[in-house]
Amino acid sequence: MSGRLGRSLGLDLLGRRVCSMNCVYCESGPLEQLTLARRAYVPAAELLAELERWEAARQAAGEALPKVVSLGGLGEPTLNSDLPAIIDGVRRLLPGVPVAVLTNASLMTDPQVRQELAKADMLLPSLDSLVPEEFALVNRAHPGLNPKDIADGILAFQEHSRALGKDSRARHTKLFLEILLVAGVNDSERNLELLAAFCNRLQPDRVDVVTLSRPGTEALARAVDPATLARWRERLAGQANLAAQAGERDNTRERAEGTVGSRLAQREKNGHKQNGSVQPEELRARLLASLARRPQTGAQLAEALLADQGAVSTVLAELLGAGRIAVRQQDGQDYYQARTE
Repeated sequence: MSGRLGRSLGLDLLGRRVCSMNCVYCESGPLEQLTLARRAYVPAAELLAELERWEAARQAAGEALPKVVSLGGLGEPTLNSDLPAIIDGVRRLLPGVPVAVLTNASLMTDPQVRQELAKADMLLPSLDSLVPEEFALVNRAHPGLNPKDIADGILAFQEHSRALGKDSRARHTKLFLEILLVAGVNDSERNLELLAAFCNRLQPDRVDVVTLSRPGTEALARAVDPATLARWRERLAGQANLAAQAGERDNTRERAEGTVGSRLAQREKNGHKQNGSVQPEELRARLLASLARRPQTGAQLAEALLADQGAVSTVLAELLGAGRIAVRQQDGQDYYQARTE
């Protein structure tokens, strides 16, 4: 269940760890390529063919439609130059299901990218710091990026979207801003003041201030305390004339945990029963695929994969013994992660 979007179907537009940033809190594993180059990392035809197979299987099983389709992946989805074709294809295959794009906003400096993103029903950009030194520490972005230009790109998108929204025939893309706080890195008063002024100008449809709930890429990435989180939420929501957003969300930029095929991911709680009869070989493959995306506890894996907790624990023990996965502790919990060669 997505903390922001409800029951969602996630599409991976990258297929591997390609991104314009190498954030310290990212839990998708070591970055393979830091780039601003756009290309069809996962071609639209390939992704949509898999979505079509998934939809046929869903209909045959009589399962409910997801509440939203989220475009994200193992890196920055706007790097995929087939983004507009993918959005159009999702609308064709799943008519009536809203499309959301999860982005670090790095390419929103480009008017062409902003035009493509305007096709979506919801846009979820992140902006963790407007302090250049903090931005460099927390996001470790491509050298061609800076926080002011990214903020200006988000503002330009919102101004254009709101102008379109005045036309009853046009779709207004809802904008949900996210700020992820790392203790001692971007939780400064200076950043709070700058982001408060930004939210006052932006007037997003929602502001989500979150922190880590799982191990990030670097050990220095630590969660802020609840009091800090509450103070930031209240201040930024107030600047945007919104109620403070309650509830927790992990540091995943909303990437779903369970896998359906290689490019699709789904995490659902309601209306779906646990698949306790899954064969150990299939469960092993699903666990490895999920852990390749991010560290997770046994309980999180069981929930995401709709699998029996005991069966998950048994397979995790086997994988640990075989050296296929590793375990690390955070906040008194065991997080399993795929081993990288």
